[in-house]
Amino acid sequence: MALVYIEDNDPWLTEYDACEKLFREIMEQFTARNKHSKTLQAYASISANIRIRIKQYNREVQQLKDKVDDALKSKAITVEEAERRIRQIEILKSRDVHLQELCDARTNNFASSRANLLTSGTSAFADGGTTSWAADDDDNGDDKLIDTQKSIADLVSQRDRALEEQNKGLEELCKVIARQKEIGQTISNEVNHQNEIIDHLADHMDRTDESLINRTHHVRTISFKDRTCGYWIVIIFLFICIITVVLLP
Repeated sequence: MALVYIEDNDPWLTEYDACEKLFREIMEQFTARNKHSKTLQAYASISANIRIRIKQYNREVQQLKDKVDDALKSKAITVEEAERRIRQIEILKSRDVHLQELCDARTNNFASSRANLLTSGTSAFADGGTTSWAADDDDNGDDKLIDTQKSIADLVSQRDRALEEQNKGLEELCKVIARQKEIGQTISNEVNHQNEIIDHLADHMDRTDESLINRTHHVRTISFKDRTCGYWIVIIFLFICIITVVLLP
């Protein structure tokens, strides 16, 4: 009995989706690379990563093709399913060709311009003249000089833009620091004001405590005097009573 995978659990379809995802990631890297100048390190780094990803994509597409052939030989899939998967692999291969063309576009342009130069030089040599070679060499040197000057101008303009952005960032940072300094000074002034209020309250509490102590001492003195006076009145009254008893017949 032939082995038939459920579509949702088929590992081949999972690997096919992974290839499509890898293709999209490579295209996104092409887009990211185009945002940088060809003279920058970031452009070269992204280009190297793209070449590695393209090789990985090519290997995975070949693995998908080999797995279809093995599944067809072992009758794990039907002939119709194998043909459908082969058509999908052909689409992946066409995308691989497209990626190779995008990656090798700069090299191809350089090769075509070199071929045109050699063709024109050969034609001029066949006609027996050497002026055309000299003119082409001069034009090529002038083009290289112009390209070099443009590259230098681009680098200078990029440096100026970077310095300008850095200066703007420093100005914004200075404004933020000045604002933080103002906030810190305001907080310090408020703390000093609160400390003065606390000191004033502490002095007032000290005076209040001293006044309470004095008044308490005064009250105790008055209370003691009142009790002594009562004792003397009782003594005098008893003395009068004794004298009265003695003098009576």
